[in-house]
Amino acid sequence: MLQVLPRLVAGGVERGTVDVAAALVAAGWNAIVASAGGPMVRELQRAGAIHVTLPLASKNPLVIRANIARLAALITSHNVDIVHARSRAPAWSARYAAKRTGRHLVTTMHNVYGEGSALKRRYNSVMAAGERVIAISGFVAEHAMKVYGVAAERLRVIPRGVDLLRFDPDRVTPDRLIALIKPWRLPDGVPVVLLPGRLTRWKGHHTLIEAVGQLERPDVHAVILGSGDARYRRELEAAVAKSPAATRFRFIEDCADIAAAYMLADVVVSASTSPEGFGRVIVEAQAMGRQVIATAHGGALETIIDGETGWFYPPGDAAALANALTYVLEQDSATRVAMARREVAHVRTHFSSALMTQRTLAVYEELVPQPAAATAAA
Repeated sequence: MLQVLPRLVAGGVERGTVDVAAALVAAGWNAIVASAGGPMVRELQRAGAIHVTLPLASKNPLVIRANIARLAALITSHNVDIVHARSRAPAWSARYAAKRTGRHLVTTMHNVYGEGSALKRRYNSVMAAGERVIAISGFVAEHAMKVYGVAAERLRVIPRGVDLLRFDPDRVTPDRLIALIKPWRLPDGVPVVLLPGRLTRWKGHHTLIEAVGQLERPDVHAVILGSGDARYRRELEAAVAKSPAATRFRFIEDCADIAAAYMLADVVVSASTSPEGFGRVIVEAQAMGRQVIATAHGGALETIIDGETGWFYPPGDAAALANALTYVLEQDSATRVAMARREVAHVRTHFSSALMTQRTLAVYEELVPQPAAATAAA
């Protein structure tokens, strides 16, 4: 089994790749991952999988073409049965390498992908070329059928999964919280609003800045957690400087302990102005029992039960977000505890990494029987 993706850095695609590789090894498959490398390679190797470094992050047509031969050689030398492509550039190489070697191809669509020009749509279409096409939400699946004509019999909806050992509120010790409170310069006992995610415009940081400025709560602090474009960060910092809450914002680039970061927050916000295919932050925060407010579109509509495990507001509506924040922050302790229990149970039932890997391996077995199953059948 060979999975291909650009790099093994922190992210939902990469986390899913490592989780599936570990599950494959545990189930008796030989798990191989090809990428340009990254910090998660060691974790992959500890799980018993093989990593092969190839220039799969490149979008250069010549490199993509050369990668066909590289992947074909890898498929042949390791006797790969299935190639699973998780991103567009490496998917083009994987598609033709699988065809050249007569192997099965699986693809995963992680978002709806902007259509743009006919050329861009053609570039995106490779993610619909698998014998099985995995969509990470019903929202993405509908797009795959409507825009790229993926037939229902080829399509499988498998939501992303959360590692319930890593995202377990009972495992976060006071020492882990203190390790963040000091460098983040958060006063004791203040309400904290957290927006985690890459610094890119569609993540909706401006909406949060405006909303916090509208709160009639001079004690509320906001943390914008994530790195990204330096110019966009300066733009956000300028917007914060003009806010009535200017002194109560914190910009934090990196956090190695995201579970503890969630536990520091009274409210976690997903403010994306464009619909996300899934929304990993929303599910992780619920797993930690944090109050969640998200924009009412995309995959988020499938991960939150409105009023039961979180709340929605219209995308880009700062006043509505401010009202939601006020409502959540004024809840009594008993109400918050009850919602936290519902959130944790919701994620454990529907969005665990174990469930995600189980469903993914079942897709592989549709194409090639699992070794143990094949032996039993014989």
